[in-house]
Amino acid sequence: MTITMYGITNCDTIKKARVWLESRDVAYRFHDYRAEGIEAERLNGWVGKVGWEKLLNKGSTTFRELPDEEKGALDEKKAKKLMLAKPTMIKRPVLEVGDRILVGFKPEVYEEAVGGK
Repeated sequence: MTITMYGITNCDTIKKARVWLESRDVAYRFHDYRAEGIEAERLNGWVGKVGWEKLLNKGSTTFRELPDEEKGALDEKKAKKLMLAKPTMIKRPVLEVGDRILVGFKPEVYEEAVGGK
């Protein structure tokens, strides 16, 4: 099973999720949004599985710093455009486990999805 974690390296939640995976010897690949960006096709797939509302991090500094007119009247098209332009607005981490998508870090959800040791 291939596991890929998406996020940014300096995020505290990413750090916790990485420690959790590594302490259980779970192999994964890390994809840094800042260095590698995110492809529209991948984001569209995630939105299709979990919804844009779950992916868009309205609490992120990047989102909060947007002008009010960009934050208002959000719909799927507008949210995807924002996340593609500034992937740091995507909730972290996003974990691809086979064909499953996990958003955020909850140890019990990770345990069920990937187990480990």
